[in-house]
Amino acid sequence: MHDSQWLAAQFESQRGHLRAVALRMLGSANEADDAVQEAWLRLSRADTREVANLAGWLTTVVARVALDALRARKTRREESMQWEPGADETESADEPGPEQQAVLADAMGPALLLVLETLNPAERLAFVLHDLFAVSFEEIAPIIGTSAINARQLASRARRRVQGAAAAERVAAPVDSLRRRRVVDAFLSASRNGDFAGLLTVLDPDVVLRADPTAVLASVARQADGAPKLAAYARGAQAVAEAFEGRAQAAQPALIDGEIGAVWAPGGRVRGAFLFALAGERIAGIDVVVDPRHLQRLRIEIL
Repeated sequence: MHDSQWLAAQFESQRGHLRAVALRMLGSANEADDAVQEAWLRLSRADTREVANLAGWLTTVVARVALDALRARKTRREESMQWEPGADETESADEPGPEQQAVLADAMGPALLLVLETLNPAERLAFVLHDLFAVSFEEIAPIIGTSAINARQLASRARRRVQGAAAAERVAAPVDSLRRRRVVDAFLSASRNGDFAGLLTVLDPDVVLRADPTAVLASVARQADGAPKLAAYARGAQAVAEAFEGRAQAAQPALIDGEIGAVWAPGGRVRGAFLFALAGERIAGIDVVVDPRHLQRLRIEIL
């Protein structure tokens, strides 16, 4: 029988891998940490005497927790988990080799993470587990609640969308930082001035906003001053413009992990960060980071 110390040691040896899986699945450092913690709680309560592959068992648990979180996140629209492959889609024609898998894994920058946001939970799980972490479709299928064939097709459909975004990102790579700076400056100016029309101009119609729990709590505390509450998730130019209208009063442009973003840094101390993903001349994604642990992991240079 596995004792608690042995289980704890095994879990710690897998923590980095489990967090990587959860982070790719959820796109949020805080939610990833919560998923890993839930995996530990389930491990500590489980009878693991019959578990031959503990690493695989833990990966499955984290994947299930992340899938539940994604499905809950999708309450704004009903997603079908029983998608059947169409007649025009082959099962393995675009199956990636090891080199292509590595390229996709390395390419998962902010813009491609936004592409993952457009996938339904089953597609996202199948793609992330198989293409990025080499989990077999036979193992993925029970997590989703479908067949291995359907799991393969879900990953295939997701892969085509991610590959298309990767190609677009490579084409856009030479775009100079001055253009990105102009877009971010236009957003900050419109936000500060309460220019709703200006915000709509600079935001992509399908823009996605994500705010970490610390940012949401901070916005609740400021409601007493008349400031609106910041939503943890919003989609569409109208909703995101409403969230930022009249905000960003003290935001400053900054380089964040080498990309143009913005920070709130009273007294020179960074207390919040705004990460932007651009699609052409518009903002396609905004991540609001206030959690001190996440901020410490970012390389920030105030401009």
